[in-house]
Amino acid sequence: MRRYWYFLIIGIVMLTQTSCTVSVHKNLTKGETYAKMYEENPVSILVMPPINNTNNVEAKDLLYTSISQHIAEAGYYVVSPVMAMDVFKNESAYDAEYFIHSSLRKFKEYFGADAVVFAVIDKWAKEGFQIHTVISYIVKSTTTNEILFERSCDMTLNLMKNSNYGNGLAGALAGVLVDVIVSAIDVATTEHIEAARIANMHVFNDLPFGKYSPLYLQDKELMSQDKHMMLMLRR
Repeated sequence: MRRYWYFLIIGIVMLTQTSCTVSVHKNLTKGETYAKMYEENPVSILVMPPINNTNNVEAKDLLYTSISQHIAEAGYYVVSPVMAMDVFKNESAYDAEYFIHSSLRKFKEYFGADAVVFAVIDKWAKEGFQIHTVISYIVKSTTTNEILFERSCDMTLNLMKNSNYGNGLAGALAGVLVDVIVSAIDVATTEHIEAARIANMHVFNDLPFGKYSPLYLQDKELMSQDKHMMLMLRR
C-alpha cells in the first residue's frame, strides 16, 4: 500500500511540473491496454541497446544506462546491463535494429529473459536551453514475439533553473544572467543523463507491476495513460 501512495505522489508531482500532457488512455484500464502483458506475466526482462536514429552518437549509451532502474522498481528482474552489454558486443549483437523484427527466442535461451525491451530514439538534441527527445519503447515477448507494452514520449526539458532573485525587471534579469552562467558551466553529459532518466520514468510509470512488487496484479483496474505522451518539463 505504501508503494501505491509513493507512485501516486510521484504522479502528482510530475503533473505539476508538466504542461501537455499525460492523460488517460481512452477510458481503458491497464488490464485492457496491456492485456498481453498480464496474460504472459513476464518475470525477467532484458534491455537491448537503444536503436539510435539521430546524429547524437552518445544518445544510445546515455539512454541505455537509465532504463533498467525503472523496470526493476516496477517489480521485475532485470538482466544485468553490464553483463548483457559485454555479451552483445562479443556476439556482435550491439545493434538492436537487427533483432526488433526477428525471433527473440534466442534471448530467452541465452539470458533466461521472458521479455525484451527495445527503445528507439528518433530525436535527441539540445536546442538552446532545452533538450528535446522523441523516444519509443516496446516490450516484446521472447516466447510469442508479441508486443506486451508500448509507449512513446516526445519530451522537451527546459534546463533553465527556477530562481528567485527578487521582483521586477532587475530581479528577472539577474535570474536570467545567473541561469546563463550556471548553464554554461553545467556538464552537458549530466543534462542528457537527466533527460534520459526523466523520459524513462514517465514512460515506465504506466508499466504493470511485476512479480516482485507488492502490487503485483493489483493494478489491472487502474486507468492506463496515453500511449503517446507530449511533455514540456522544467528542470
